[in-house]
Order: sequence, then C-alpha cells, then structure tokens
Amino acid sequence: MSPSDDHPTPRPEVLRYTAFATDPAGGNPAGVVLDAAGLGDADMLAVAAELGYSESAFLTPGPADLAAEGRAFTVRYFSPQAEVPFCGHATVATAVALAERDGPGDFVFATRAGTVPVSVAKSGGTLRATLTSVEPHVEEAAAADLDEALAALGWRADELDPDLPPRIAFAGARHLVLAAATRARLADLSYDFDRLKALMLRLDLVTVQLVWRDPESTSGTVFHARDPFPVGGVVEDPATGAAAAAFGAYARELGLVPAAAELTIHQGVDMGRPGVLTVTLREGDARVRVAGAGVRIPE
Repeated sequence: MSPSDDHPTPRPEVLRYTAFATDPAGGNPAGVVLDAAGLGDADMLAVAAELGYSESAFLTPGPADLAAEGRAFTVRYFSPQAEVPFCGHATVATAVALAERDGPGDFVFATRAGTVPVSVAKSGGTLRATLTSVEPHVEEAAAADLDEALAALGWRADELDPDLPPRIAFAGARHLVLAAATRARLADLSYDFDRLKALMLRLDLVTVQLVWRDPESTSGTVFHARDPFPVGGVVEDPATGAAAAAFGAYARELGLVPAAAELTIHQGVDMGRPGVLTVTLREGDARVRVAGAGVRIPE
C-alpha cells in the first residue's frame, strides 16, 4: 500500500466485524483498520473495495482534547467506491473492536460529519455499542425528486404510507425516507441501480431509507427498513446506523413518536442477514442515539 521505490508501506491489519447482530452471519459487516497511519485516500479506498463491504472504517489517533489518551480517534469511512462522511454500522463495529482490545467504556470519534461519542458495555458476554449522532435536521423532499425516486424504485405513489410522508433526514449523512404502506411492498426490492444512483448523487444522499411501520406494535415504535446504497457500489446495505439515526430525527420531527422514545428497527431480514437497531430519543436533546451488538467475523 502506498509503495515507495524502496520501502513499501506494510499492509495494515484489516479486521472484520458485523454490527447490529450477535451472529456473524447477521447484521452488517464492516472492515475495521485500527491503525491507518500512513494510508492515503487511495489506499483506504482500495482496502474497502477489496473487502466489498458497504463500508470500512480507518482509525488514526484523535485530537487530544476530545478524550483521555487512547480513547479518542479520527475515523474515516469508505465504501467500495467513495468516502462517506459518517457510517453508523462501521462506528458500532469499530467501537466493539476497540472494546475488545482496550476494554469497554467511552470513546470519542472525530468524523467528517462531526464529533461522535460512543459507549460500549458488556452484558452476558455480548458487547453492545451506543453512538450519539451529531445534531440532526429534516427537510422537505421536492416533488420532482420524489417522483424520480419512485420511478427509479418502481414504486407507485399510492404504495406509500400517507401517515409517514417523504422527507430528507440527516444525522451525519443525508437519507431520503420513504415509507411503504405494506410489508409486501418493502419486501419486493428491484430497482434501477444507475437511475437511483444518479438522483442520489445529485441530492447528496448516502442511502434511501425505505421503512414500514409494524401495525402490531401497540406503541407504534417498531419498524422494518431497507436501504438501497448504489452510490457506494452496493445494491443494499444490511443494517444502516446512520439512516436509523436520521429516521429517529424524522420520527420525532413529524410527531410519529413522543419526544422521549425508544424505536426498534429490524433490517436485513429480506437479505438473509437479520439485524436489530435500537434508536433512542431523549427529551431536550436533539441528538439521536443508535445502539446495537457487534461481533467479530471469523477469518
């Protein structure tokens, strides 16, 4: 990697973890490089492309004023095709990897999207990480852009849930939130990859957050989600922490849930990689917390 004429840079150790699941076959896999010192952008992109996961995280020592020594890191995230400002599942995977190496507790990540605190706790042999997003915001989606998104997805407007209107939500990265009226509509995902990618690049979207609210949830806080990710070179992201954080902000902004609430998002089921994301909203705090388990993927 980054070879010089006489002294090529040694290849860093690349760890593989899955986030939002306790089974390595579930959740969303991520590459984790705990020591990315000396790697350039092209090197990190090459590692991410070789792994083929939706994102990989690359760490270097963080600013000294963020946290105690060894608990603050600068983190960059790469998909197989591009750098992204923030990635929730790779953040969870990275925090679990650090906790295994350095012990559970609090970490602070300096990301392109802002400062992201992460805490890791161990219970019953399982490590579980909770990230706190940057300040979120939610905005209207232009009618023409919505029409183009639906056309690229092959969805009709009457297949949307009228109680969950389309919005663009941000909690570290931008996501277009579209809610399906039925579980069957969510399950049937076959879209125009290039057409959706072009729209997403124009709108600076990282994923499209497709959701369905489970009517059997008496609290109205259980959802299923799928996230097309063509801008990253991936058809679908199995469990998307950044989108879950954005969706938490969306749900609160639209009054779908109380100001203080806990949401459960099931994702990856239709891909055969089931995962569970817990989204916590606190009254008086605009930030969104996303939690999930993580486990190393055997070599």
